[in-house]
Amino acid sequence: MKAIVVKDEAAGTAGMTLAERPEPNPAPNDVVVEVHASGFTPGELTWPGTWTDRLGRDRTPSIPGHEVAGVVRALGYGTAGLSVGLRVFGLADWTRDGTLAEYVAVEARNLAPLPGDVDFTVGASLPISGLTAWQGLFVHGRVQAGQSVLVHGAAGGVGSMVVQLAREAGAYVIGTGRAADRQAALDFGAQEFVDLQNDSLEDVGGVDLVFDVIGGDVGKRSAVLVRAGGTLVSIAGPPEARPADGLAIDFVVEADRAQLGEIVQRVRDERLRTNIGNVSTLDDAVAAFNPAERAKGKTIIRVRP
Repeated sequence: MKAIVVKDEAAGTAGMTLAERPEPNPAPNDVVVEVHASGFTPGELTWPGTWTDRLGRDRTPSIPGHEVAGVVRALGYGTAGLSVGLRVFGLADWTRDGTLAEYVAVEARNLAPLPGDVDFTVGASLPISGLTAWQGLFVHGRVQAGQSVLVHGAAGGVGSMVVQLAREAGAYVIGTGRAADRQAALDFGAQEFVDLQNDSLEDVGGVDLVFDVIGGDVGKRSAVLVRAGGTLVSIAGPPEARPADGLAIDFVVEADRAQLGEIVQRVRDERLRTNIGNVSTLDDAVAAFNPAERAKGKTIIRVRP
């Protein structure tokens, strides 16, 4: 099968190549998915699991990409809850070959049914962004109606999902980003916008929840904005500064079939919009991940027409 592979961590996306790889076989509790669309997060090339297995052994050349939408083609021993021919979407395991390929083996529990009225391209754009936003807001942040939420990177793949879900939950949402992202953030539902290049973040005042996808100095400055009893939720690594009277939570997204179902239902009901930028083919994936200009929205690889 055709797949995108990586061998050199230092090369980043420039080290991606298109190659022939063996088709996967399903282990117990696995399914093999015929990939129709795949999502990729550039940051995963810095994750240990991209280069080593669960025991820390080198596993290169490895196939990156962990978001998938496709059709179940084979079942491993003991697999329950899914069937051959079912449309599915979800997350591949971090320490196994991923979804930038024609086929991928995935633990069945990491997948959810993809309704027939949701395109595979949309399905592949949802797992990491949608689950990260859901878990950060509702599992770790415990957002409630009437609270104020500061969302960094509000026009990005994760941030735009956070904005929409927080607004639906009844929160007052303040988005941040570059000046060029202002209108997109407002269109996704932010009620205010802070230009991190030109505006003063400190003018925001106190908030109940900060959702930080940036870290560094921005995360440090955000910590002082958290009100007593509030939470700073970060996917940018452990916060460099912690709220004086609140919680600081750093988390890694996990697959969850029920949460995927909640997210895709909101897409079907038009309560949640995806943030898809470039859609490319597997043959052109290397170029798509090395664009000449800053990419807007999430890049999706359409593996099959």
